[in-house]
Amino acid sequence: MNDLSLTGVEAKKLAERCADELYKNDSATRKLGMEIVRIEPGYAELTLPITEWMVNGHQTCHGGMIFTLADSAFAFACNSENQKTVASGCNIDYLSPGRIGDLLTAKAEKQYHRGRTGVYDVRVENQHGDLVALFRGKAYRLSGNILDD
Repeated sequence: MNDLSLTGVEAKKLAERCADELYKNDSATRKLGMEIVRIEPGYAELTLPITEWMVNGHQTCHGGMIFTLADSAFAFACNSENQKTVASGCNIDYLSPGRIGDLLTAKAEKQYHRGRTGVYDVRVENQHGDLVALFRGKAYRLSGNILDD
């Protein structure tokens, strides 16, 4: 299915169907308690409630949890146009701590796409809108689609 021929509503529905398909097979995202709250072509928003087992010795959210949230949002955003896509590189800057009881939200958005490669930025914020981390991911499109129909 060529995403260029779809209307805005059709493209959004396709993105939602792709996210549903990926989510049901993504054990890590599900078991960590992440939820997809918004999905559109080239965009995904996921949340993660921080619980006691997710903190480090400083009683702040372990960086690996924040990274995983950002990486999952990145994955859903770059696969939202029904083309199998993987990460080819990424980096993260931690700006402020997450704490037990926080609800972190990762907002991933496509910044650039040409040919098989793309760049996505992810903002991770707490429930007050405070910036926790900035993540940039580089994507590579494989052959094949998420959905066959």
